[in-house]
Amino acid sequence: MRIVKQLVLVALVSMAGSAAVQAMGWNAPLTLVLGVATAALALAAYAWVVRRTERREPVEVALKGAPAAVGRGVLIGIGMFVVVIVNIAFLGGYEVHGWGSVGGAVAIFGFMAAAAVTEEVLFRGILFRVVEERLGTWISLALTGLLFGLAHVFNPNATVWSALAIAVEAGFMLAAVYAATRNLWVPIGVHFGWNFAQGGVFSTSVSGQDAPQGLLDGVTSGPALVSGGEFGPEASGYSLLAGVVVTVVFLWLAKRRGTIVPRRGRTAPAATLAA
Repeated sequence: MRIVKQLVLVALVSMAGSAAVQAMGWNAPLTLVLGVATAALALAAYAWVVRRTERREPVEVALKGAPAAVGRGVLIGIGMFVVVIVNIAFLGGYEVHGWGSVGGAVAIFGFMAAAAVTEEVLFRGILFRVVEERLGTWISLALTGLLFGLAHVFNPNATVWSALAIAVEAGFMLAAVYAATRNLWVPIGVHFGWNFAQGGVFSTSVSGQDAPQGLLDGVTSGPALVSGGEFGPEASGYSLLAGVVVTVVFLWLAKRRGTIVPRRGRTAPAATLAA
């Protein structure tokens, strides 16, 4: 099956790159280089295996227009987290004590580049896209979103609540972004912008995982429903709300563009549109 071949190849690249990045122990230049290299190799592997197994050009990762699409996504991701952290800070759940570490931010940049690209290729480029062809956008969004949340349940400090929050604010949202734009660049940008803002700028935990300080020396505290607790702001009610809002906006955009794919056998699939 093509989905198995695609998943195996990209997963192997992802695991090898992740192991290499982690072996660097957050060394800033090496983590940056290896993280970006892992992202590039994952995209190249995806493009190659799609050509081989589907006999088509992988337009969803076409280089034309990619920088602008990634840039739009990054702005959305960063903007979302800024809104979330400002609301958490308003209730006393986040404080800045001063400046953090530029080197830490550089290392986090590389780490998050690898994480955002590999996860988007695996979950949206392969799983969501292939399941959508058979079951339609709505069922595929629900199934792959829940699977994305489940994949984070084994993270440090994870709970059932944090897994459900990740499913909604990331799994559902990023699938909606792909459904509306029909390329992987925008969801990659959103994913990276959200993650980098958390760890690389505001120095909060990202999905329960610790990292070096980012640009700001900031700490979260207070009720878990507000701050996200030990898992980080992704388990905050504010993050969940932001994810729901953005998901609704992109699904509305997908419907307006005609890119919602119905279940096979009902009507013709929606045409692929550029972002």
